[in-house]
Order: sequence, then C-alpha cells, then structure tokens
Amino acid sequence: VQLQASGGGLVQPGDSLRLSCAVSGRSSSGVVGWFRQAPGKEREFVAAIRWRSHAISYGDSVRGRFTVSRDGATNTVYLQMNSLKPEDTAVYYCASGAASMIVSSLPSSRHYDTWGQGTLVTVSS
Repeated sequence: VQLQASGGGLVQPGDSLRLSCAVSGRSSSGVVGWFRQAPGKEREFVAAIRWRSHAISYGDSVRGRFTVSRDGATNTVYLQMNSLKPEDTAVYYCASGAASMIVSSLPSSRHYDTWGQGTLVTVSS
C-alpha cells in the first residue's frame, strides 16, 4: 500500500485548507489516520476514519474544527481544516492501519504500518 498526502500550504489564521491522502496498492479496508508533527514536538494524532464503517475519531485539539472523510470511488481520504490557528502549523502525515485496530489504538502512531511523505501546513499572518 502507498499513501500520498497533498494540499498543504501557507494560510492565515482563521482560513480553511483541505488535505488529501491518495491510497493505492490494496483494496479499500482498514483505517486511515492523520497525524501532524510540529518542529521540536512529538507526532500528534489528528483524526482517523475506518474505511468500511466510516467511523471517525478526532484528536482533542482539532475536534469541532477539522473533518475527516473518504471517497471510495477515488480511494482518497480528506482532512478539511477550518478556523486554522498558528498552533496548527505542522507537517501533516496520513497513515494506514489494520481494520482490526481497536478504538483505543487509533491515536497511537505505532499501530499504523504505512505512512505517506507528509505535507507542510503553515498558519501565519
């Protein structure tokens, strides 16, 4: 399986941005998660979506502002980011994990086995 994240860029506080994660190489199944890592900080869970059930989880810092969704026709997972803040500045990664992943494991990066290359989001005035 391969994942390709895209859509990052420079935006101002309060703006919106949509990231895409193209998934290829295997049939649609499992979990796709979004993580981010700011300079000097640990990788942080952003959101995850189960491919078949559409069940979704969000990290506390983005809940209510970010929305994750997936398009089965194009095998793409989206991360819609609204009301962006300077503290959202980070490299955003998408990753895939097994369908058997339990809810409590979704925020843990070590449970994801394949990672995309990351896309930089900078929120600054």
